[in-house]
Amino acid sequence: MTAADWNRSLWNNVLERRRRGVMPHALLLSGPAGLGKREFGKALAALLLCERPGEAACGQCRGCVLVAAGSHPDRVEVNLELRDDGKTLRSEIVVEQIRVLSQRLSMTAQFGGHQVALIDPADLMNTAAANALLKTLEEPGAGTVMILISDQSARLPATIRSRCQRLDFLLPNAAEAIAWLKRQGVDGAAQALEAAAGNPGLALELARGGGLALRTEVASDLLNLWQRKAAPAEVANRWAKAEGERRTWFAAQLAEAEAAAQARGQRGPLALTAIGDFNKLALWFREAGRVREQLRTPVRSELLLLELLLAWRALAPVARRA
Repeated sequence: MTAADWNRSLWNNVLERRRRGVMPHALLLSGPAGLGKREFGKALAALLLCERPGEAACGQCRGCVLVAAGSHPDRVEVNLELRDDGKTLRSEIVVEQIRVLSQRLSMTAQFGGHQVALIDPADLMNTAAANALLKTLEEPGAGTVMILISDQSARLPATIRSRCQRLDFLLPNAAEAIAWLKRQGVDGAAQALEAAAGNPGLALELARGGGLALRTEVASDLLNLWQRKAAPAEVANRWAKAEGERRTWFAAQLAEAEAAAQARGQRGPLALTAIGDFNKLALWFREAGRVREQLRTPVRSELLLLELLLAWRALAPVARRA
């Protein structure tokens, strides 16, 4: 199996369903990015199309060779496609893509076994696309298995979710995650895992892509704002120009970690003066989440971030502000 070790129980779940001949026609792989959902989905598709399957696809039969080459006639994948300009990706999966998928799944499997469709990211289907998929989910063809992959399954319509068997991908325990990160060659695995809020896949991405340095920069900005050593407008403009969404996520995470540490009487990652009102900090944390969502849309990001950072600075104790 190519999926992460901490997903073994989920893998055993689908193996048992396959053994009993009760594989659902639609599976929703749900959970945060970085936990191996996509590797799991691809491994499951390969298993279902393998001609000599065991606990995983054999990797050598005709079906496996075609899957590896991306040319298996009974495997189809729906992802974000390029816009008409041929240069930029669409921000959503559109109805035409689902109509093409439904037409293909209405045909008989060419190899006489399963037809497997992977839809990723399923939560980015627009309303028309979701409605079109609903018709296929209500009347699936024999042997059809649709695998929907979603980082934010709450965005999917309830009518879609209710017609899928859901597999929830959860964070592994810290020891297991750190051991895995070390096998990937990550130095400072524990620190990377902490920065990723316990998500090993995200920790690996941060360690390899400069994310840890960015988190340190965000922590410095928050501390300087708290101590009135930085101007909110300058910080907001800088955040808006580069990775504003990720910076906002780090800011919310750092604030949450700081509050948790202070509640235990410990020193937090920001080493702030005592937080006077934890309820206001909780409200700010939720507002950071809202701003992060809005940053994914066409908005004046610097204004959103400025409002958020002004609210952060206002949380500092009166003595410090003076």
